[in-house]
Amino acid sequence: MEWGNYSMYTDFILLGLFSNTRFPWLLFALILLVFVISIASNTVMILLIHTDARLHTPMYFLLSQLSVMDILYISTIVPKMLVDQVTSQRAISFAGCTAQHFLYLTLAGAEFFLLGLMSYDRYVAICNPLRYPVLMSRRVCLLIVAAAWLGGSVDGFLLTPVTMQFPFCGSREIDHFFCEVPALLKLSCSDTSAYETAMYVCCILMLLIPFSVISASYTRILLTVYRMSEAEGRRKAVATCSSHMVVVSLFYGAAMYTYVLPHSYHTPEKDKAVSAFYTILTPLLNPLIYSLRNKDVTTALQKALGWGLCSGRVAAF
Repeated sequence: MEWGNYSMYTDFILLGLFSNTRFPWLLFALILLVFVISIASNTVMILLIHTDARLHTPMYFLLSQLSVMDILYISTIVPKMLVDQVTSQRAISFAGCTAQHFLYLTLAGAEFFLLGLMSYDRYVAICNPLRYPVLMSRRVCLLIVAAAWLGGSVDGFLLTPVTMQFPFCGSREIDHFFCEVPALLKLSCSDTSAYETAMYVCCILMLLIPFSVISASYTRILLTVYRMSEAEGRRKAVATCSSHMVVVSLFYGAAMYTYVLPHSYHTPEKDKAVSAFYTILTPLLNPLIYSLRNKDVTTALQKALGWGLCSGRVAAF
């Protein structure tokens, strides 16, 4: 469809992450390796949590949902980017761009909310351990997961139709490696300032609400840990919470740069680097930082691989 000097429902061209790189195939191999490890580690987490009875707890149930989100999240973006590099075909249809845009917003939004709600689980476990079975019952866990997915879906359903209805003029080249909102809006020949303001407010709320829950939860946790007389209990609590805070800081920090900082702080190169960080590296770091370093998970992994009998010998060396 064409009107005047712009067109809609035609292909876009993704310039990609490799366009200004001196060693594109080295970067390609690195991203492919990260993708494979991310899919494998998150899949292992899901299988371990599903099969090992000791991991049938609210915390690990929520972690399994985080792994599901990460698998879908990285699979929405990276395969297309890698195929484009191999085939040199960088076109993406209007429908494909819309689908990628929707899935990205939905999964990123769902992960924002889930990370925030997971801090409530840690708060209850450390500050109200006797009430934990009641406050984090199976029904509550299912409600938490449903709320996270619903919140992400609302974000996708609200922003995607508005973003994609703008007329895109002249060049169809998206200076990015996927259909991210700011990169798409740069191609529009209409005034997007009102929408950008509304999106800014929406993103602030999506970041502020979960971050407020996280801040309140961890403030209470730190106060409780400070009053603990048992050194081992204090150490375990700090170790668990520090892992969560690393993930939260990485994910929320990158999102704040992309959607909250003014345009003057942005360049295409910086935007692609930051986006690569939270779309490619975060799904890799989540299981490594958050789960696989956990003693319960490593024990379950050893058992699954049949290493349980020889673990004592390995430890001796």
